[in-house]
Amino acid sequence: MTPTKRRSAVAAVIAGMAVNFLGDWILGVRIEVFRGLNTFTPAWMLDVFLVNFIVGLVVARIFGKHAKWLAIVPPLLVRSLSYIYQYLFESGEGDFFLQLHLHYWGPTVILAVECANIGGILGEVLMGVYSRKPGDTPPPSATDIADVARPAPRDHAPARQLTTPVPMECPSLATLSKRK
Repeated sequence: MTPTKRRSAVAAVIAGMAVNFLGDWILGVRIEVFRGLNTFTPAWMLDVFLVNFIVGLVVARIFGKHAKWLAIVPPLLVRSLSYIYQYLFESGEGDFFLQLHLHYWGPTVILAVECANIGGILGEVLMGVYSRKPGDTPPPSATDIADVARPAPRDHAPARQLTTPVPMECPSLATLSKRK
């Protein structure tokens, strides 16, 4: 990876993290805290799905090709940092694992990462990363593929076999029925 590409990767991850933190702050949602069914509000859904999708779009816009792989980093870092922050500074009352248990946090992180990944893929498509340039060769057609699969005609005699095949006897149905 070139230094320029490395710098754009770092810039994309930082911008994605900023968008993710900003979305959390605007919506006022703490994804990591589980409060039973009261957890799943429309703001929670926007934070998990839409904010992370936008993070993927931002990362793709900054980084370019292969951003679909880089788009998973900002939500993973933000969710981990938020979890650690809440563990260290805000879990004074009650049982920590009752409020922030990993059985809930893990699938939430997976949802966030996958939404960012989808945003990164769509961002690459919108940027035209996968479009063809005027000088590109066209994709092979079905007839080209069939020509490659067809063996070339031989101009020479076939190679001599090393062993002679032994003929096998195969009994017919009539002889099998007579044996009974």
